Amino acid sequence: MSSTDDRGGRAGAVLNVPNVLSSLRLVGVPLFLWAILTDQDVLAVIVLMASGVTDYLDGKIARHFGLVTTLGQYLDPMADRLYIASTLFGLAWREIIPWWLVLAIVARDLFVLSLYPVVRSYDLPVPPVHFIGKAATFNLLCGFPLILLGQFDTWLGAAVLPVGWAFAWWGTGLYALGAALYAWQVGVMVAQRRRQWQAVGA
Repeated sequence: MSSTDDRGGRAGAVLNVPNVLSSLRLVGVPLFLWAILTDQDVLAVIVLMASGVTDYLDGKIARHFGLVTTLGQYLDPMADRLYIASTLFGLAWREIIPWWLVLAIVARDLFVLSLYPVVRSYDLPVPPVHFIGKAATFNLLCGFPLILLGQFDTWLGAAVLPVGWAFAWWGTGLYALGAALYAWQVGVMVAQRRRQWQAVGA
């Protein structure tokens, strides 16, 4: 009876509101790509804005109600990265943003990924996401919808375009700073682990 309850409890913990919101964000990625590549800009903006709202809500709900799960810790950043990647590709394909900006952000992510084998080789936990990284993601996910909205030939488009680019540049700068901070965290953890191994060996 207790094992059944445990399984039910684990299933309930996984199928909570934050994880459902993160899953819905993932489902929206191909819809957004289709919309932006076929010039369905209104739909693309709506999907992006919905992604930003649900990104805020799933984290807020998870922390407030103690619903943080291992699955959620993977789903949330995965959805963020996929939206950033798909938005970059779509906007660059439409020649709304330069390709070098895409390469700069992709290079940052590849650099962070290259540190994972180091973390695993020293049997270290993955460093937690820092506030700077969260702020960078927030800025990018705010900036891209505004840049896309800025393509509309209206007074609203003209008003939000510079705001969107401001968010995008801040986000890109913080994204790079976050990568440097992550590398520093990994370096500190590796140095500590080496000292532990040396102490055991002595």
